[in-house]
Amino acid sequence: MLDLLIGFVVALLIGAFGIYVGARVIVDRNDYEYAILTALVGALVWWVITGLFGLITWIPILGDIASVVASLLALLAWVYVINARYPGGWGKAIGIGVVAWLSVWIVLVVLEALQIVDAGAIGIPGL
Repeated sequence: MLDLLIGFVVALLIGAFGIYVGARVIVDRNDYEYAILTALVGALVWWVITGLFGLITWIPILGDIASVVASLLALLAWVYVINARYPGGWGKAIGIGVVAWLSVWIVLVVLEALQIVDAGAIGIPGL
């Protein structure tokens, strides 16, 4: 249980780092604690949306469509969370998301190359 908690916290902090970098680059916002809350809310929204659509993924054909729709809606909701928490509108929210994804991807590649961790990031879709 302790390993799970530590893994969650580390993944959340890495995801928040990505949002922090994105917000710093795109809207010049320098608040890591704010990024942590944004990552947590974004991850929760992502989990709820994909979870709800996951209830029908067992249905042939409809399940495949639901999976794609869930991913797209969850991504849109994640960007909405960023848009709601940072200034600048949808364009800047998308920019923050792209920079966040790229920065977290780089961090994870480096950490895995150094064999430090083999983990994803909470609060960043697809990582």
